[in-house]
Amino acid sequence: MSSAPSINYRRATYLKSAPSLSQCPADSGAEVAFAGRSNAGKSSAINRLTGNGKLARTSKTPGRTQLINFFTLDEAGHQRLVDLPGYGFAKVPLAVKKEWEKNLESYLQHRQALTGLVLLMDVRHPLTEFDTTMLNWAAQSSMPVRILLTKADKLKRGPAKSTLLAVRKQLQVYGGLVSAQLFSATSGEGLEDLIEQLDIWLSLEGGIDGDEPVDEITPAE
Repeated sequence: MSSAPSINYRRATYLKSAPSLSQCPADSGAEVAFAGRSNAGKSSAINRLTGNGKLARTSKTPGRTQLINFFTLDEAGHQRLVDLPGYGFAKVPLAVKKEWEKNLESYLQHRQALTGLVLLMDVRHPLTEFDTTMLNWAAQSSMPVRILLTKADKLKRGPAKSTLLAVRKQLQVYGGLVSAQLFSATSGEGLEDLIEQLDIWLSLEGGIDGDEPVDEITPAE
């Protein structure tokens, strides 16, 4: 177990939304961002973590979350959760899609307060092209990543575990920068492991140092 102080994620409240890096809250304190394809269960995971089913909007319409949404965990706003726009959506104009991707890349590579990234993938469809793009963006900034293989309750224990092991094998190219776990917003599986990692990241301030390049991996459907 970590020695980082425990954080009450149920205190999470909406802070603000921003369409670009320049309109984000002051770049200080510590924040952890959640990212994933539009159908990966990102909003459900945030709502499970915070115990608030309405904090992050869930929608059956891909790409509905088009802004960078900030939630504060303390009154001073020094510890934050960030809900990034869902990526991989198909029903939006290409120009809009490219603009969102540019904002995501800028946020991941230049936000100093960002101490970790939670990347969500459906356990039945891990490491798509969009996922590996996000991983490579994060790696360029030496940003630690925790992958949540979501909807683990949709698979039997054996296949879910096999998928986790296969994903971890593909992630070896990143060294210790990227870790992976099973997660279910429905059953709560993996919630304690996620909280332990978040507690560590949110106890850090001043961003992540280091600019050593990491080899990219190729997408696997």
